[in-house]
Amino acid sequence: MKKYFYFIAALTLFLPALSSCDDGNEVSQDTETVVDSDSGISSTDSIQGFYLLNEGQSGQNNASLDYYNYATGTYSLNKFGTVNANASIGDTGNDIEIYGNKLYVVVNGSNMVQVLDATTCKQIKKISIPNCRDITFYKGKAYVSSYAGTLNWNNSNNRLGYVARVDTAELSVSDTCNVGYQPEQMAIYGGKLYVANSGGFMPTYDNRVSVINLSTFKKEKDIKVNVNLNKMLISKENELFVSTNGDYYYNTSKLYVINPATDALTDSINVSVAGMSKSGDSIYVYGAEYSYLTSKTTISYHIVNTETHKVVSDQIITDGTSIASPYMIKVNSINKDIFISDSGSTYGSPGILYCFNSKGKLKWQVTTGVGPGHMVFTKFKL
Repeated sequence: MKKYFYFIAALTLFLPALSSCDDGNEVSQDTETVVDSDSGISSTDSIQGFYLLNEGQSGQNNASLDYYNYATGTYSLNKFGTVNANASIGDTGNDIEIYGNKLYVVVNGSNMVQVLDATTCKQIKKISIPNCRDITFYKGKAYVSSYAGTLNWNNSNNRLGYVARVDTAELSVSDTCNVGYQPEQMAIYGGKLYVANSGGFMPTYDNRVSVINLSTFKKEKDIKVNVNLNKMLISKENELFVSTNGDYYYNTSKLYVINPATDALTDSINVSVAGMSKSGDSIYVYGAEYSYLTSKTTISYHIVNTETHKVVSDQIITDGTSIASPYMIKVNSINKDIFISDSGSTYGSPGILYCFNSKGKLKWQVTTGVGPGHMVFTKFKL
């Protein structure tokens, strides 16, 4: 279950970097399926589609990129492969974002960021960054968290991670800044970059959020939160929400709140967080928390009000639809549709993407690639 266990997720770190993403296992050709005839999205809305990044199976070079068109209700499997001579996008996709007219795909196992034309899905360039994890943007620069190279499990001599700064015009790394151990997601507010450090390869998990001043690109401080930090976002009220995966024993997953005006830890919310998505004053959260004490994974869903920091609902799916292994959650800010993916129990077979309306009722579902883990909405129609 690589998304929830760093020692499984990072097996890709022990695989050699691929010299070309066009080699190895190829994913299947594009398959189009009409899944929705009434999306509620107009031609003038800021969202016209979305890309779904399927992580693929570690070491198999079978990550893939799907696309959904709201105007036609058509879901297209493996759009990247179709446009780029049936190539694989790489080994283990880890994040996806759009900046300007470019689509950036972080490919952890292949040690690179793929840069694509967001309007065509055509490959533009590959940027080498070892064991890259997450990407965000600010004033013409991309910031990519990195484990910084091959690591050894449970070794106190493992190197610090870093954030790479990428010039989005030159599409090359211009600088790096060391942070904590095994950095994951990031968020930007007030000219500062906040980095969640997990320490997933260390004898003791990291418990710090690193703060980088983007004008100097120097680390200013670390904020102690809790062990094994992972997800992060800025709320409507301009507060920083950061999750911890815990230690899988007694220290459980939680959601914490930091005031970026003071960089003080101000609150904690007792919900398990494997993934989260913001919509207005709500954060939609799913948990998939494994415990070594019980050898079981507990699935949960919550809606958190960002103003009050209170859980307003312990239910997102309201029609009885069962998802065996939730792997991603994303909310459309226009029509409030809720997307939840299911990776399947083996994490090596095609997954399923479910679309629910704002009331939690199933609208449609579709088969995806392997490990549907990351989504970004786009204004572009392919």
